[in-house]
Amino acid sequence: MDIGTGLTATDLTTVPERARQLEDLGYDAASTGETQHDPFFPLLLGMEHTQRMRFSSLAIAFPRSPYVTANMAWDLSKFSGGRFVLGLGTQVKGHNERRFSVPWVAPGPRIRDYVNMIRAVWDSWQNGTKPDFESDHYQYKLTSPFFNPGPIEHPDIPIVIAAVNPFNARLAGEVCDGIAI
Repeated sequence: MDIGTGLTATDLTTVPERARQLEDLGYDAASTGETQHDPFFPLLLGMEHTQRMRFSSLAIAFPRSPYVTANMAWDLSKFSGGRFVLGLGTQVKGHNERRFSVPWVAPGPRIRDYVNMIRAVWDSWQNGTKPDFESDHYQYKLTSPFFNPGPIEHPDIPIVIAAVNPFNARLAGEVCDGIAI
């Protein structure tokens, strides 16, 4: 059994030492959420100061385009030697609209399209496939070598989604590698 915990810090300068402490205590994984800081930056700090622990985001999907999220995850996987897990959530209508200024649409179908586009982006970078993704919510049909970061050693980045209802639980089984409850 793997044991994980949160890597929460109101002061980013404390993250490296806290990550080292968690690894020394034997934790297998640590995650950061979309709270006082962007969820990805503390993970980078933790990765830089540990050797074996996995790191997972608990990021709100819709304020970022799937392409932007795919790029961040790709870089974190490469930097960490494959120790990154992309955790995504839909958040509730109020936070999407009034905190992130993102229009609200049915979150289940949208997160499915989001995850599928991320995987399409990664496939084009890893395997050189031509971008040809289109869904009800997103499209990825254009790139050039200048925008392609190229293949990485650990391209199979796990994706987990928060499942706060039966639809998302089924969706996690359909298009993801795990579930966050």
